[in-house]
Amino acid sequence: MSNQPHAPSSTKHTTRHRRPTHPDRYERGTRSYTMSHIRGKDTTIEVLVRKYLFARGLRFRKNDKRYPGHPDVVLPKWRTIVFINGCFWHAHQHCAAFSRPKSNVEFWTAKLLRNRERDERQHAQLVADGWRVIVVWECELAKPVREERLAKLYRQITATPARQPGVIDDTIPTERQG
Repeated sequence: MSNQPHAPSSTKHTTRHRRPTHPDRYERGTRSYTMSHIRGKDTTIEVLVRKYLFARGLRFRKNDKRYPGHPDVVLPKWRTIVFINGCFWHAHQHCAAFSRPKSNVEFWTAKLLRNRERDERQHAQLVADGWRVIVVWECELAKPVREERLAKLYRQITATPARQPGVIDDTIPTERQG
């Protein structure tokens, strides 16, 4: 028996539509349109952080595909990589801004868990390669704590040389993480 997929008997391409296991509040076209506009790079918070760092004289690469996870900001001079994570997509624990979707719970739980595990693997690889890894969360850039977090990020990057392999910098606790 062959391992090749069975070819359809007719030349017409048929598509099977599965009924969703949950009701979606949006029509299929609306959902597709909405999801297509979720950006993977150059998000508002990424641009905000990059402008802040650039204004303070730091030069960097953005979304560099040579490194695991395509880091949002790579500062080779400082041997530092910055990931700017959205609280939802990276399942930020202990964050008031993060909540699991109430529909299709099984799918979203598995997806967000895979995202977190992937992030951990990528960060560990970068640290093993001698990079300092800093994660900035979306909730840390809310207006009440934004300036404090950006100043802390600048200090994290410039105050000390890159750490020894095996150390990941944690983010500062915010009032929301309280």
